[in-house]
Amino acid sequence: MIVTLHPSGAAEVSLKYVVIFMKQGEDWVLVRHRERSTWEFAGGHIEPGETPDEAASRELYEETGAEVYQLYPICIYSVSREEVPASFGMLYFAAVDNFGPLPDYEMAEIRRFREIPEGVTYPEIYPTLIARVNDYISQL
Repeated sequence: MIVTLHPSGAAEVSLKYVVIFMKQGEDWVLVRHRERSTWEFAGGHIEPGETPDEAASRELYEETGAEVYQLYPICIYSVSREEVPASFGMLYFAAVDNFGPLPDYEMAEIRRFREIPEGVTYPEIYPTLIARVNDYISQL
């Protein structure tokens, strides 16, 4: 699996996903899907007629209950593997001030972590994205 980062204004690509790495204060905030035991950042498909920013805001609320936050688009990313066309998404960082109750959608729980935990849902994808988010945060 190959994860590639692209400038936000990269050539026209069809964005399919958003992923939002989030922090509250110094802690990373991850969620656990009802059907999994691993941890992940909020994210999902961009729905028809939705902009990436709208999808990121929707997913952030649906998967975490985030109510007050600042959302920062970072870059486009792609994930590819042999014999499968690359899929593209938009990477975001969210600084969350306040969470409301976790909506009753697909996530079982939300948790704060000082460090990214072991046992993440996408271990082949997250390291590249985390490095880019940390670089972005250091420039804020």
